[in-house]
Amino acid sequence: MNSGAAAAPAPRLKVGFIVGPTGIGKTAISLAVAERLGAEIVNADSRQFYRGMDIGTAKPSAAELARVRHHLIDIRAPGDPLDVAQFRALARAAIAEVAERGRPVLVTGGSGLYLRVLRYGIFSGPGAAPQIRAALLEAAHRHGVEYLYQELQRIDPAAARRLEPRDLYRIVRAIEVFRVTGVAISRHQAAHGFNRPEYESLTIGLRMERERLYRAIERRFDAMMAAGLVEEVRRLLEQGFTPDAPPLCAIGYKHVAAYLRGECALEAAVELAKRDTRRLAKRQMTWFRRDPDIVWIDAQDGAEQAYKLLADFFSAPPRS
Repeated sequence: MNSGAAAAPAPRLKVGFIVGPTGIGKTAISLAVAERLGAEIVNADSRQFYRGMDIGTAKPSAAELARVRHHLIDIRAPGDPLDVAQFRALARAAIAEVAERGRPVLVTGGSGLYLRVLRYGIFSGPGAAPQIRAALLEAAHRHGVEYLYQELQRIDPAAARRLEPRDLYRIVRAIEVFRVTGVAISRHQAAHGFNRPEYESLTIGLRMERERLYRAIERRFDAMMAAGLVEEVRRLLEQGFTPDAPPLCAIGYKHVAAYLRGECALEAAVELAKRDTRRLAKRQMTWFRRDPDIVWIDAQDGAEQAYKLLADFFSAPPRS
């Protein structure tokens, strides 16, 4: 026996990813593929973590959740935001638990940062600076989230392009990192590289002609309104949650909340929500197109192709 020989590295867990912009049909394709594979789904949609936020997040229905076991759905109250590091820890634990039972794992969602850190790791950054954070939150309360977003655009345009203009938590964190370290968070992240994959993965991206996607987004929002989105937002506001704080600053929720506070007509709120959803979808596609590892398929009739690709991936011998 050669005691000096290095042991071969253990094979990495296999994980399939299905990604794409909001409204493109990830849920339907993921369900169809997971059922045929006998897989379980780990949610990476950052708004579907929260209880009581069902209609406006297009959360899978009770019937859909009964078809395929899901993880990381309804795990937090809306007033208890889940940051990306916490998501990664919970998702890794869920992936390990599913794999230990011998089931394939599918991760699906449109939150590009959450998906990237799960595949490639995370830049943790400096610890929280309570005084800086408190001052930033006070500034947001006094002047609005847009005030902080404008500061972020000035100090770190790259980070600002990746964030929602009303994503208070991540805007505050990006400015906090800059004030603590003197270096933009986007530069920290670039230095980190996100290039140490923990899993052997296949990432399938869903694509659709832009105008067709925009029409699908508008139809979906109309369906949300018909399903009772106004009442859902009203209940959350009555429970004391504020639309200025995550995750209620999400598209749709903040617009309906503005209507309920008498700041705009319902028709105007709906049109603004549709516009902002279209803009979000465009930013998400820009993010995903930068990823050279994504295998793109057409969303309209892609379930069969996605199944074949993932079935071949999971059945192939694992790589070290």
